Formats: sequence, structure tokens, C-alpha cells
Amino acid sequence: MAEPENKNIFQRSGAYVKACFDELRYKVSWPTPKELSQSAVIVLVASVILSLLIFGVDQILEYAMSGLYRLII
Repeated sequence: MAEPENKNIFQRSGAYVKACFDELRYKVSWPTPKELSQSAVIVLVASVILSLLIFGVDQILEYAMSGLYRLII
């Protein structure tokens, strides 16, 4: 059942912070250092691939637009 609302804002804030800390400490499953480094490598590789893809599309569009401008001007 919910607690009565007769606590002041500081007591409620303290209880909230304690509940957040308890959840982070006892309920969250944190990755191991090995899992964390593997995930970081995956994100880095995906970022490089995506940036190269965007660069390629940008170069193709730049080439197409400059050709179109040469035809117009």
C-alpha cells in the first residue's frame, strides 16, 4: 500500500534517492569489463561503417549535383 503523504519534500526525495540507489546496486545486472569492451568495439565499427556510407552517398550526390549545375549554367 502507498505511504501516507504526510512526509515533507526532503523525506520523500531522500526515500526516492535511496530507492534508486538500491535498484542500481542490487537489481541491475552490470556488464563485465570484457562484455563492455566488446560492445565498445561493435559500436566503433558500426560508427565507422555508417560514416563511410554517408560519405559515399554525399560524394555521389555532390558529383550528380555538380553535373546538373554544369548543364544548367
